[in-house]
Amino acid sequence: MIGLPESMTVIAISEPGGPDVLKAEQRPIPAAAENEILIRVAAAGVNRPDVFQRAGSYPPPKGSSDLPGLEVAGEVAAVGTGVSRWKAGDKVCALTPGGGYAEYVAVDSLSALPIPDGLSFVEAAAIPETFFTVWHNVFELGALKQGETLLIHGGASGIGTTAIMLAKAFGATVIVTAGTDEKCAACRELGADTAINYRTADWLAEVRDVTGRQGANVILDMVGGPYIEKNYQAAAIGGRIVNIAFLQGSRADVDFMRLMMKRLTHTGSTLRAQSLEAKARIAAELEANVWPLLAEGKCQPLIHACFPFTEASQAHTLMEANTNIGKIVLTIEENR
Repeated sequence: MIGLPESMTVIAISEPGGPDVLKAEQRPIPAAAENEILIRVAAAGVNRPDVFQRAGSYPPPKGSSDLPGLEVAGEVAAVGTGVSRWKAGDKVCALTPGGGYAEYVAVDSLSALPIPDGLSFVEAAAIPETFFTVWHNVFELGALKQGETLLIHGGASGIGTTAIMLAKAFGATVIVTAGTDEKCAACRELGADTAINYRTADWLAEVRDVTGRQGANVILDMVGGPYIEKNYQAAAIGGRIVNIAFLQGSRADVDFMRLMMKRLTHTGSTLRAQSLEAKARIAAELEANVWPLLAEGKCQPLIHACFPFTEASQAHTLMEANTNIGKIVLTIEENR
């Protein structure tokens, strides 16, 4: 910790509530424990779980920071014992279990990855949470293969835009649903083969039509509620449905006979609570399979807006308005 300040500015949740409960305060800089690195944060991604945590409905895992923030990019400031890959000054992006809304954060060294060539800190900060989530849910749990069809609900979100780009890079056909014509157009620009405005069209009928009534092989759903039953209808024989959120509720009236008759698999996951070993495995898979695509410019995080991290409340207000196309990022360098 030699050469580091004793305290740092963080954005804390003063009490459960709306965006205005996000307040700047001073806290001691965390130390890098065994197998950890301390990152001097340059930028931090904003994600839907941050909003849920702020509202009091998504507490951090036991032993994790109470600060929001699940992904960061910056420079390694210090390394703990047992760390051999990283040294001070290395530029990294990392998945965190919390604590990203701060000038410094300590993370497990295996949850960090080098910033791909050509990417800025802002772009790198938009990678970990969404790319870890998409890789695990679409390619591992969903087992998406070249030539198959992926249906993405929430196609213009950070998760959705990432899923479009990765699915296309690996040779899949992509269908998305989104809530405005502008969002649908943006999804098509990213490579989606079909984009359906769910406010003006019957997305289930459209999916059946564009797939020749065969259905989607994999469905990535963050909506839940009434979409659960419709997903069973939209899925192909042997289809895999993966839920990563339930924005319209986790309860539904579902005809489970389709699960049997179509031989469907319906699963889901959360990322934050998974073990360090599981996150390290996903990180290694990403570095081997996706990092080359990022370095070659074949896949790039889509940034919707940036805010100084002391204006995190405005970033949360934007996310809750659900008008963003791509990621929202907090920048920290100019606040130092």
